[in-house]
Amino acid sequence: MATAFKVHSGVSSQAETILQHRYYLKDVNHQPIETAPELFQRVAKSIAQVDSDIYGALPVEVDLLANDFYDMMAQLEFLPNSPTLMNAGTQQGTLSACFVLPLEDSMEDIMKAASHSAMVQKFGGGTGFALSKIRPKGASIDTTHGKACGPIEVLKTLSRVSSMITQGGKRDGANMAVMSVYHPDIIEFITCKAMEGDIHNFNISVAVDSNFMKLVDTDAEYPLVAPHNNEVITWVSARHIFSLIIHNAWSNGEPGMVFLDRINSDNTVTKEFGDMIATNPCGEQPLLGNESCNLGSINLAKFYVASSSIDWREKVNWTRLTQVVNTATHFLDNVIDANKYAVLDIEEMTKSTRKIGLGIMGFADLLTQLRVPYNSKDAQVIGGSLMEYIRSAADLASLNLGGQRGPFPAWSKSSYKVHENYRNACRVTVAPTGTISMIAGCASGIEPIFALAWKKQNILEGKTLYYVNPYFEEVAKEQGFYSEELMEALSNGESLKNLNSVPQWVKEVFVTAPEISSEEHVQMQAAFQNWVDSGISKTINLSHEATMEDVYTAYISAWETGCKGITIYRSGSRNKEVLVAGHEETSVVTCNCDSPILVQESGCISCKSCGWSACEIA
Repeated sequence: MATAFKVHSGVSSQAETILQHRYYLKDVNHQPIETAPELFQRVAKSIAQVDSDIYGALPVEVDLLANDFYDMMAQLEFLPNSPTLMNAGTQQGTLSACFVLPLEDSMEDIMKAASHSAMVQKFGGGTGFALSKIRPKGASIDTTHGKACGPIEVLKTLSRVSSMITQGGKRDGANMAVMSVYHPDIIEFITCKAMEGDIHNFNISVAVDSNFMKLVDTDAEYPLVAPHNNEVITWVSARHIFSLIIHNAWSNGEPGMVFLDRINSDNTVTKEFGDMIATNPCGEQPLLGNESCNLGSINLAKFYVASSSIDWREKVNWTRLTQVVNTATHFLDNVIDANKYAVLDIEEMTKSTRKIGLGIMGFADLLTQLRVPYNSKDAQVIGGSLMEYIRSAADLASLNLGGQRGPFPAWSKSSYKVHENYRNACRVTVAPTGTISMIAGCASGIEPIFALAWKKQNILEGKTLYYVNPYFEEVAKEQGFYSEELMEALSNGESLKNLNSVPQWVKEVFVTAPEISSEEHVQMQAAFQNWVDSGISKTINLSHEATMEDVYTAYISAWETGCKGITIYRSGSRNKEVLVAGHEETSVVTCNCDSPILVQESGCISCKSCGWSACEIA
């Protein structure tokens, strides 16, 4: 009997454009042959079928599960990462977004990594690499009696491979390169993207630990050690290296930093597989070599309920939120089995640890409904409380699956206690959600509102259309200060705080990313990190006027508050910059639509018009 799916209200016109451009199945003439309900049905049926094919569920049970999967997607309460939406039910392509590939110090291993990355990216995944094991430039090679090219040349080779790949014909390759701060070539790594456009398809992050940060604090020197023979090459000032990181981040947004010792404190699978030394392209998913992780995000804006209570907890539908967490955890675990893996090593490692990344989006929208400013202590408390609840519910759901299906196969090699028989080695991740948040019509990840209004030229009709944050538009009309003139001013970069016609509480509640201090950004990230067993993708957006001291404060604060990594971006620090509210297009990284509206959030460049993204993989 065919599954009878409910009819829901559907997606916005903007989301429909994105879905047509990138997600719907197409005919031989590249015309869409799906609607949004049909896309969600395709994905729901494909992922639910795993219960029958592998776990022996009855057909009626599969139908009921498919309905549950469909409902949470069609109601935009939860969406999986883009590869699952694109490829589930098609028998081609990966369903996972995040991969880390091992990179060892030999020509054979380097070329193997390049080959595997090409296969992963061809079908929609993003890859991370650690350059830390590659011998430094100029080191001797015994087998050829030559000199090593060094890790930066390896990085450039991997970048060229990525440039060859158009992922499933739908998006550009995305990568992360991580290098230990103790590597002899660390200065060249820190500065390798100083020339804009170089290694453009890689994000870069320096891997540090608490020892290095303490050395920065005391202005001490430390040794740079060749990884292939443990020879001390030279001693350098920790504060000098840190200053280089800060200067380059201020100049163009890179490198970021990852705190590896903190990451590995949550690495439960340690006895056989070693430490985690790299992350996925946007930094939120630290992984072991050859691991992959599929992501999905809950739209918190959908769980707001109107209430006269002054307690924010009375304004969240906890019952439905729990149901969605349970269903989403089941969904993501099934994706591991439904997946088509491009590389056998990745399949074996992924199925050994069965990591999933359940995250959130729409947090800023929930705050506006609660009338709580993003840059307030109350918002940090709300964020931490919500994440604690979701983490607890996801842990319980994974424990239940572990009881039914068995714990992840590498469980016996993990540090989990006998009663912690989780199905998944990790459960919670906060991804950037660049495109899926556009489909859901909500703010991305845990980011603040980027802009209240922006404009798009309709070339065919010769009109200027204004796109307005729906929650702001509703309040503006209710409070009687909405006007086309206001939308024009906001879309040109005007701040609410300069407008006398807008009530003070509205100015506070609808604060935008550029108006939030670096420390407030970091404090919000830290509030969530306490309850996330993986990482968090978040960009600390700074104004053009921000100083290197501001960047320094952000990086130090990230370490002191327990974050696992940090990325900053200072507005206007690149010539080829995404188009943001209030700025004219200069030399824009381009998509293929007629009227690109491009923004940068969480390391991703996304088009609000068509959904194109240069590096978003969730």
